[in-house]
Amino acid sequence: MRFKSRMAAEHVQLLHNVIVPISRLTGGGSGPDGKSSIGSGTTIYLDPEVLRISSRGGAGRAAEGGGISQVGGGEQGAEGIACFSELIAVNGIFLEHKIESIAENVIVFDIDLVQLRTALAATLQSLGGGGGGDGAKSVPLHNSSADTRNSSSRRSSSSFYSTPSILVVMKLAKRGGLPCLCLDTSCANGTLDVHHAVPVKILRAEEWQHHLPPVVNTPDVQLEFQLDRPLRPVIERLKAISPIIYVDGSMAGELVLRIDSDAVSIRTFYDKLIPRVDEEGSQSQQTDPSKCTLKIDSKKLLASLQWQSSMARGSVSSYIICMIENEMMVVHVVLNPEDVGFFTYYIPVHFLSRDMMDF
Repeated sequence: MRFKSRMAAEHVQLLHNVIVPISRLTGGGSGPDGKSSIGSGTTIYLDPEVLRISSRGGAGRAAEGGGISQVGGGEQGAEGIACFSELIAVNGIFLEHKIESIAENVIVFDIDLVQLRTALAATLQSLGGGGGGDGAKSVPLHNSSADTRNSSSRRSSSSFYSTPSILVVMKLAKRGGLPCLCLDTSCANGTLDVHHAVPVKILRAEEWQHHLPPVVNTPDVQLEFQLDRPLRPVIERLKAISPIIYVDGSMAGELVLRIDSDAVSIRTFYDKLIPRVDEEGSQSQQTDPSKCTLKIDSKKLLASLQWQSSMARGSVSSYIICMIENEMMVVHVVLNPEDVGFFTYYIPVHFLSRDMMDF
């Protein structure tokens, strides 16, 4: 079994941008005894074409016996959420890479995503980048009031990457007799030499079938949001008032966030959203636009939108909210450039009878 890749600073930044919000969902990191929690709910799949990340919300805290990681800082209430990401390997996340295994060149392993996040952030700092903290703070975030998306919204892969003078090698190797995902940073003139090793647990390739994204029915409502209209600030305020949020969506391009209690009733309206219709849905579309109401834990919904506070504006091309009645809400985020990859959150919902729906 062998995996070795070369990455430029742009690739490291992209991977860090994707991993930061997912790692906050899963938790993990070193526990009070200083030991690594490899089984913290994240599994990585590698083959010659793609890199896939499968994570389960709150699994890091479960692996630590229910405690909260000192390093991970996992989101409270994230249990039950699944997150799946896919990044293109060839001309995508790697400059070049080589992978060999007896399982048709497929490698699968468990990893503590918080420790990988820490290693990537430290690597970016050694490169002089903005990897400190939870995101690239030197670039405006989705919650920023300044709109600087004009020059970075639709770039192609060929213009996204530049020829690096500093290279990062990511590889699987043994350190102290343990399998590790290693990040080795070196400069062309030999002035920089930094090494990080994150312990992993190698799995059989066929075990990946247990980490595939959930199978869901065709969404009743699919709405694409503009990047300058983030949901997270609104959800954060509503969460402070109610543990439950009702989401009413319509293929007319409208979405309503509402909370109802004995003390207060609040409605937040979004309009002029972009309905996304599948080919099957377009053939069976009726005169009246389809509608859907979901009842969701506010903590879970907020945990699935943390990327809006940690990822730079230019990192995301678009995001879509999919609603499946009494089943699930799906948040699908397409990276920028679009052909680099995506990540998707699957959020469980509460059952709602017809008389409890607002529509």
